[in-house]
Order: sequence, then C-alpha cells, then structure tokens
Amino acid sequence: MTEFGPNGAVAGTDSSALPADYRALGPDRKIRRVKLGLLLSSLAACLGVTLIGLFLTFVFGVLEGVGLLPTMFDRPNSGFVMGIQMAAMMSLFNFILFFVTVPAAWLAMGLSIGRFPHQGISARAPYLRWASIWGALLVGGTTGGFGITASLLTGLGAAFTGACIGALAGLLCGLLFLAIVRPAEQLHKADINVF
Repeated sequence: MTEFGPNGAVAGTDSSALPADYRALGPDRKIRRVKLGLLLSSLAACLGVTLIGLFLTFVFGVLEGVGLLPTMFDRPNSGFVMGIQMAAMMSLFNFILFFVTVPAAWLAMGLSIGRFPHQGISARAPYLRWASIWGALLVGGTTGGFGITASLLTGLGAAFTGACIGALAGLLCGLLFLAIVRPAEQLHKADINVF
C-alpha cells in the first residue's frame, strides 16, 4: 500500500502492492510485432554484415592497389593484418550462407531481445546492448574460428574484426527491432489499460 507524507508526497510504497513484472498484469496483454521484428532484424543482420564486409574489402583493395598494404595472397606468413582481411572477406559471404546465418541470428535475438518486451523492458539501452553483444559473438566467433586455422595471430585479427563488424550490424538490428516493435509505446498502452 502506498503511504503519503506531508502535502501528499509519497513517503513509501509497499512492494507487495506493485506487480513484480508485467506478466502479472494478465493474459490479455499481448505485445505485437515481436516475431516480425525478429525476422526483419535477422535479415537485416545478414545483409548488414555483408555490406560492412563489402565496404572493408573495398577499402583493403584500394590500400593494396596503392601499395600501402601487402596483398593477402602474396605473403607466405600469416599475421594480424591477414586476419583482418580474412574477416572482411568472410563477412562478404554471410549473405550467400543466409540459410544458416538468418536462423542463427533469429535464434540469438529471439532468446535475448525478443523476450524483453514480454518482461516489461522498455528502455532502449538493453536492446541495443544485447543485439550488439550477440552480433559480436556470432560474427567474431565464426571469423575467429576460421582464422585460427592459419595461425593464432590471424585468428585474433579475424576474431577482433569480426566482433567489430558483428557489433555494428547488431546495433543496427537492435535499432530496427525497436522501430518495428516499439516496446515503450506498447507497454505504456498496457499500463493505461490496466487502470
């Protein structure tokens, strides 16, 4: 029960009077467009990683063309820079392997940010943070795993670059998910309908 102090100010609140989370508000409360947001965000993740990889590959091609960077196939030894180039090239193939990458992104986002609206989380920061984390883990883990087959230093370069690419693509996907689902607006409507 809420207690009031002088001049009507709230002095204290009994925690048992407040709902523990939004699921306690009733079964009729439904958050809409979550599955659509997950599907479109996972497609955007796949396309975003490919476009970032295309941009980086173009930049590395220009740098190799003017002689500022040795070509990837000319040097016999592997190193950190080769890992960076390898991660950029592997990111290019993300769209070709959409039948693997889209379900993986959908599953990762569905188990993280897809559950947030049902838990009553309306702030933007957790959505963006977890979308970036999962993007970095998925892309960085894949590129690092393939890069380590060349050498440890190549694997570190590939994992670092892949994690950066995945985090940027995940951030964009989190923004797209928020734009589609609009959890703050839907949860605010649920708050109004309760009273």
